[in-house]
Amino acid sequence: MKKKIFSLLLAVSVFTFAQAQDKPVVKAAPTDSTKRTPGSALGSGVKAQPKPYNEVITDKAITRRGMITSHKLEDKYFFEIADSTLGRDILVVSRIAKSGADVRAAQGYAGDQIGSSVIRFEKGPNNRIFMRKVSFRTYGADSTASMYQSLKNSNIQAIAASFNIAAYSPDKRGSVIDITDYLNGDNDIFYFGSPQTKNRFRLGAPLSDRSYIQSIRSFPMNVEISTVKTYTLTSGQAPGTPPPAGGAPTGSSTVELNTSLVLLPAVPMKARYADPRVGYFTVGYTDFDLNPQGVKDVELIKRWRLEPKPQDLAKYKRGELVEPAKPIIYYIDPATPKKWIPYLMAGVNDWAKAFEKAGFKNAVMAKLAPTYKQDSTWSIDDARNSAIVYKPSEIANASGPSISDPRTGEIMESHINWFHNVQKLLHDWYMIQTAAVDPRARKMEFDDELMGDLIRFVSSHEVGHTLGLLHNFGSSSTVPVELLRDKKWVEANGHTPSIMDYARFNYVAQPGDNISKKGLYPRIGDYDNWAIEWGYKYFPDQKGPKAESLVLNKMVIESAKNRRLWFGTESNPDDPHSQSEDLSDNAMKASAYGIKNLQVIIKGLPEWTKEPVDGYDNLKNMYGQLTTQFNRYLGHVTKNIGGIYENPKTVEQAGTVYQRTPAATQKEAMQFLDVQLFKTPMWMVDQTILDDIGMNGLDVIGKMQSATISRLLSTNTLAKLIAGEAADGDSAYKITDLFSNLDASIFTELKSNQPIDVYRRNLQKVYVDKLISIVKLGSTDAQSGNQDAVVTSRSDVLSVAKGELKALNTLIKNAANVAVGLDKYHLQDLSDRIEGALDNKKD
Repeated sequence: MKKKIFSLLLAVSVFTFAQAQDKPVVKAAPTDSTKRTPGSALGSGVKAQPKPYNEVITDKAITRRGMITSHKLEDKYFFEIADSTLGRDILVVSRIAKSGADVRAAQGYAGDQIGSSVIRFEKGPNNRIFMRKVSFRTYGADSTASMYQSLKNSNIQAIAASFNIAAYSPDKRGSVIDITDYLNGDNDIFYFGSPQTKNRFRLGAPLSDRSYIQSIRSFPMNVEISTVKTYTLTSGQAPGTPPPAGGAPTGSSTVELNTSLVLLPAVPMKARYADPRVGYFTVGYTDFDLNPQGVKDVELIKRWRLEPKPQDLAKYKRGELVEPAKPIIYYIDPATPKKWIPYLMAGVNDWAKAFEKAGFKNAVMAKLAPTYKQDSTWSIDDARNSAIVYKPSEIANASGPSISDPRTGEIMESHINWFHNVQKLLHDWYMIQTAAVDPRARKMEFDDELMGDLIRFVSSHEVGHTLGLLHNFGSSSTVPVELLRDKKWVEANGHTPSIMDYARFNYVAQPGDNISKKGLYPRIGDYDNWAIEWGYKYFPDQKGPKAESLVLNKMVIESAKNRRLWFGTESNPDDPHSQSEDLSDNAMKASAYGIKNLQVIIKGLPEWTKEPVDGYDNLKNMYGQLTTQFNRYLGHVTKNIGGIYENPKTVEQAGTVYQRTPAATQKEAMQFLDVQLFKTPMWMVDQTILDDIGMNGLDVIGKMQSATISRLLSTNTLAKLIAGEAADGDSAYKITDLFSNLDASIFTELKSNQPIDVYRRNLQKVYVDKLISIVKLGSTDAQSGNQDAVVTSRSDVLSVAKGELKALNTLIKNAANVAVGLDKYHLQDLSDRIEGALDNKKD
């Protein structure tokens, strides 16, 4: 999820670091005056009187030196802040380090970010240190302009906390403050960034008697604070809403939180403006200089600072590959199982070739973390060390977060979370998508080589995120579907041009195509190479981001000639080209191939899921994965109905940005749904499997049909069809076309006087009930505030829904006259429901 942090570029002083130490430092002239120390009287009006340094920091102190030197004295913690650090911008990022099941149930997992701020320490009057929370919502780039000073005068930074100076450093170049009370308290800078965030995790008031500071570790450019916090549990629901079933939770929950204080660079990196045609994470601000007659919202991409060494600049300008001054290095967590280390490292090293497009060799690499014997000062928590952290967690996932400078977007460090149970996720995906064509996938425990290959793919994907790249859900849509079955082509080019797509594996390939793993796995592709070139190419002669943007825009316009370099955002709910888990330029053809493979796989599941002395949990899980995959195919196709393609452009480019999905494509989608879903997919109703896992086919099929009809008849879809007809006239796929196609697919038996089986009766009830819900929604008072109700009542949606119900009622009544048994009762029931809705009867 993209989060903006706003930035104001200010001059800052140079800071030098001392080497981090983990051993206690003995202080001179010890005293016994540590029982009570000044420096923690937050907000007090009493003038602080600093004591001699050795009376505050005694020989009993455990000291760790770094960006901010930390001291521990019994249960007290002190910060010693050098004068050279005062006024420096410090990024504060808070995350959950460990959580219990009650918090995980609310999606609170290790690694989840819960807060982010920028602070600045400065000296205040009366021997105090102020901690300001820096707001970067506005920016004026030209410090010589009158607007710059006006902005500074209008944006005084809030004082978030005040600390008495307990002592001055022996050299008089630093101040000691007692940070204990602030860390033991509950604040929105070091912990949960907002009440809404805490409420999402169902956490209420802190319980101080069950909370404590676990450790503070200081490093040259960061400080890591570990705290254990206990909170009361809340319902977690929005104000005014009823509590969840079973009542609100009671008791408390304990979480371990990690707070990182990272010193931002004294000399900010040259920023790069974002472009919606290339997918990067961003930071942003409101600029008062770019538009002389107003303001402009500006977004900057997140990327590492990659620059040539000064002595190699001339070579770089000549187009020679050079090594960067500071390469991007990912260390492998020593806790990682040894057999997976080569694959995780390969996932990192695979990106090195992409950076050659930007002019850098050996720009990104993986290394083993040094052992304590090799380097006793090395720590995985040191912000100078990015890492893939292996976590023994039941979470079936991996994530690639990073910490970046909010002023410029410079990525400072990244700790990729690699959860052990991601292997289960990979197993299930691969079996369900490729077992029809890859015999290696036909068992519950894959060989190490296969699992290693899958780990390598996910490693590359997560590293891509930490390089700044967004998901590119549109990439796979640039590949013609039949090429995915072409062994030579797909093995040479891959089944998607971007590893940042959620394209997973090549489910289109058929058993007779003989496609090897090279044509089944995702890989770093053409788009990824292009995106890295655009984001990391160095332009020493361009003095700022505005000048660079002119050059970069020309690069993007040129790239538009190659559709494989296209970026499709993950955030557009209307564009059929930008979808998760899909393949190819035609969802209908690709999904039909995928279904053929599922029909092969379902026959093999009982045998493939067998394990000695085991029940049917494996079979139940994999059957669930199969139905989920089938449902994905339905979703890919359904999104074409009322679809709107988005192609971001600048004014220099020809064509429109938005284009409605052609009527022929929408008709093809409806035909697919008729054949694959509305005509009952009985191949999924394997009664032997269902009897072994305790499920029934009516529920399985019914849920899919209901979900698809709800998507087709959503207010959003119907409104887009009406708007499409208004724009394109008779050439559009109209709302009346949709209802006509649904009518013909769902009520076939009524027109041919055929018996209606139980699956079809259920489908017809689902459809009629959805139409009735539209009529009821349209009858809702427009003043209710329900936007769907307003849209339905004020557009043709309500009129068409009523007209469809009336036409159906006539058809149903005629059929009921000749029907017998359950069919007759079913049709009479449908007629009663329709007439009740049209008569506006109240429940």
